[in-house]
This record gives sequence, C-alpha cells and structure tokens, in this order.
Amino acid sequence: MTLKDQVIKNIVSKVIKSQDYRIEVVNLINAEFLQFAIDFFKKVVEAKLNSTDITIEWYKQAFMNNTLSSEDIAINSGLNKKTISNMYRSAKREIVIEASNEHFDSLYSNIQALVENENEIDLTLTIKLKGVSVDLNVSESLIVINTLAVKRAALRGGMWSTAGKRAEKYLMLTLCKLYKVSPQYYNAKHFVRNRELNVDREIDFYLINQENKYKCEVKLMGQGNPESADAIIARGSQVFVADTLSQQNKNQCDELNVSWVACRDENGYKRFTQVLQRFNIPYTEYNGNLDEDLPEILDTII
Repeated sequence: MTLKDQVIKNIVSKVIKSQDYRIEVVNLINAEFLQFAIDFFKKVVEAKLNSTDITIEWYKQAFMNNTLSSEDIAINSGLNKKTISNMYRSAKREIVIEASNEHFDSLYSNIQALVENENEIDLTLTIKLKGVSVDLNVSESLIVINTLAVKRAALRGGMWSTAGKRAEKYLMLTLCKLYKVSPQYYNAKHFVRNRELNVDREIDFYLINQENKYKCEVKLMGQGNPESADAIIARGSQVFVADTLSQQNKNQCDELNVSWVACRDENGYKRFTQVLQRFNIPYTEYNGNLDEDLPEILDTII
C-alpha cells in the first residue's frame, strides 16, 4: 500500500466519523515534500561533483536539460507548470521549456544583483552524501531554496485537489458497503471522464434502481462553498454528499428536491439511509462499530 492510499483511507474514515480530515492532506504534503527534498539534495550533490563548471551552468545542465519532463524543468527553474500555462495560455512542452529558461536566467540575474547589494551576508549550504560533501555558494543556495519552495507550493495545490477527488470516490463506495447495498444498485464505473455528457468533468457516482439512475454529487469542501448549488444545477444531480454543508446549502438542496448528506453533522453519514429510502434501494440498517468496520471495508476497496 502506498502512502497516498493510506491517507485516502484516513480521509474517508474521518469524514464518515464526522471528524476534520484536513490534517491527513497536510501530512501527505509533508511526506511528499520531504521525500522530494532528500532526492533533490542527492541529485544536487551528484550534479555538482560531476561538473567542472564553476558557474551556475552545472545546475542548468542537470536540472533543466531536455531529457526531463516539462513539469520538472519548470519546477527546477522556479516556476510551476500551471503558472506558465496561465501566463502563456498553453502548456505545450516547447513553450514550458522556453518560459522556464527565460525565467531561470532572470531569477539568477536577480539573485546575483541581490548578493552584490547584500554583501554583508555570506551563506554556504553544505550537503553530504556517502561521506562526500559539496558546498554551494550563496547564489547556488538561493536557487536550491527557491526550487524547494516552488515544489512545496505546487504539491500543496495539487494534493488538495487530487486527494479530495480520490476520497470522494471511495466515500460513496464505503457508505454503500456500510449499509450492505448490493453492487447492482450502484454504478462505480462513472469515475472516469465521460465525454458523452455535456459537462466535462468526473461524474462522482450513480445509484441505480432498475432502469432509473440517480446521479450523486460528492464534494469535500468548506462550509458555504458557493459552487455547491451551481454544481447540482449544472450537473443535474439528485443526491449531494459533502463533508460540510451550511444551512443555506441545505436549503438550496431542499428547494431543488435534492437529497443531501452532510457528514460533519453529528452522525451525519446516517442520513444516507434517507437517500436509499427515497429511491427504493434495498439496504441493511447499520448499528455496528465504525472503528472496527471502516478499516475492514476500506481494505477491500482501496
């Protein structure tokens, strides 16, 4: 099992138990970033040892060469790919590489000017690997520090989105498993992008009763998120399952005749039975122990 899989399990478990899941995403970001930092430092040592160049060219040759992915090149230049895409309205490889090189040259020039003006500061970053050490001067150190900062920011933005999306999928499956809903009454195949639908996004879940399909919208979001009602209207959902819902969100759902489940409410997950009853989907009442049953269920689906 990967670290991400374990975090997804923890998120789903905490959401169903009406607990705040966000620390799990923070832990995942920390773990991913620290592993990146260690790997990056190793590559810095190897690149520095293998280069005879006394200029910053050793960094460009090792971390911005065309054999790397465009995403890695962007990060190593001090940008992330999304920023480049927003700036140039394109994320084509050639554009990302060109923008990355331009940015790096500008960044290094600014660092050099800063170092000259702040000549009272002397910084040396020493990295040791297998008994061998390399020293980075102040300019090189600032380049490395900047790359680490950009990588963490990129991880933070991406992880909240991807972790939430994956957890949303398994949240619905777990609710169905808790209430022993037979697989014939739900369809989990629609977790992939369905281009036949008008809205180009992932469809979260379908509950099924014979020929009838009931679209479920799942959102791990903050209370009062203004997208909530818009999402329901735009995607024609009959069910809305969320971590938290404000009273206004709930009222909007009621007005639209959409069944809702707010997991952060006390025993909020139990409202899922109202959804099943409304659509005449057979289920077994749950009176078990979540601490014991959730790990077993999650082990079977993740």
